[in-house]
Amino acid sequence: MSDVLMPQMGESIAEGTIVRWMKGVGDTVDKDEPLFEISTDKVDAEIPSPDAGVITEIRVLEGETVPVHTVVATISGSTAGTGTSGPAVVPPAAVSTGIAAPPVPPVGRERPVASESVFLSPVVKKMVAAHGLDLTGITGSGAAGRITKRDVDTYLAGPAKVVPAATPAAVRPALYQPGDDVRVEKMSVMRRKIADHMLTSLRTSAHIYSTYEIDFGRVADLRKAHKARYEADGANLTYTAFIAQAVAATLRECPYANASVDGDQIVFRNEINLGIAVALEQGLIVPVIRNADRKALKDLCVSISDLAQRARNKQLKVEDVEGGTFTITNPGIFGGIWGLPIISQPQVAILAVGSIDKRAVVIDDEVVVRPMAYFTLGYDHRLVDGADGGRFLQALKRRLEDYDETQL
Repeated sequence: MSDVLMPQMGESIAEGTIVRWMKGVGDTVDKDEPLFEISTDKVDAEIPSPDAGVITEIRVLEGETVPVHTVVATISGSTAGTGTSGPAVVPPAAVSTGIAAPPVPPVGRERPVASESVFLSPVVKKMVAAHGLDLTGITGSGAAGRITKRDVDTYLAGPAKVVPAATPAAVRPALYQPGDDVRVEKMSVMRRKIADHMLTSLRTSAHIYSTYEIDFGRVADLRKAHKARYEADGANLTYTAFIAQAVAATLRECPYANASVDGDQIVFRNEINLGIAVALEQGLIVPVIRNADRKALKDLCVSISDLAQRARNKQLKVEDVEGGTFTITNPGIFGGIWGLPIISQPQVAILAVGSIDKRAVVIDDEVVVRPMAYFTLGYDHRLVDGADGGRFLQALKRRLEDYDETQL
């Protein structure tokens, strides 16, 4: 028998939330096969099984948050004679309190309706007490019919459920009324963390924005000329790589945009660590390219592709998302012309890259068609003034419009 622990994804990570189990009690699992998915305040990740065997117990249910190193499941080392309908397992908490868990229902039969004898996690107990809920009205979807946090959320969101007025803690905002044609869904852990971080940033930084229009004709021509050569070397020559290289060089020239504020002190960062925002189905994550100003364009291409792929496959490590000093976000990939992004704390600036579109512009008193894009710099006015923001964008514009081909 071996224990499966909530992993510590980094020194600063103290807890994790089980988002999804890929296996259930009685299922067989191979060593290093994805077993469950977790979410922390840094990354979402799929956790591999530490051993091969049979899942004999799941102690932490989906939606529950526990400290690192907590036992979340157990695995038996023997896989002989087992199937998907494994033995009924009594949760450890039920043993310690003398409360018997209901038997696991046979395959194909409906799960039993939860009653007061069903083991409840501390989170679920608080929710039941706060809302004065009757357990007999809730069907448990967890192992052995246990009621999960998701079951309670679903019950509370039901159109026929009225919150008892006698319970002060049960008062809910009047965003909707019973019977309304609405769909209510709990925020994912990642979505909730993003919400918290964004509100914190707005309360912390004095946001201000400047926008410049940049001609991508030079970069587009160079990309077309060298794209095949890069692909032969296993690198995808993207506009993002050109932008990242130019931003890193500009940050070295404009160190105030690569700094942070600590009380009444300014902390200037020696390293230039670029965060490149990656859009996921459930939210946004920003993996970091360390020492970006020291990397050749080809290395930036490889790093950007690798981090984006691992982010989408939930294979990032905590060190992949920590230590960023400046962020690039790209609403242009979805057709956005420009945007006003929120600064990622404790950074003091963020760049939004709009879509690169062919537009009619005037060059040397002639109207010509050029690939153009709007770059918007969001910066913290506590440290960066409008003139500084303008100097940054001017330097960045010059580097891209007059790109030095020897850097390829």
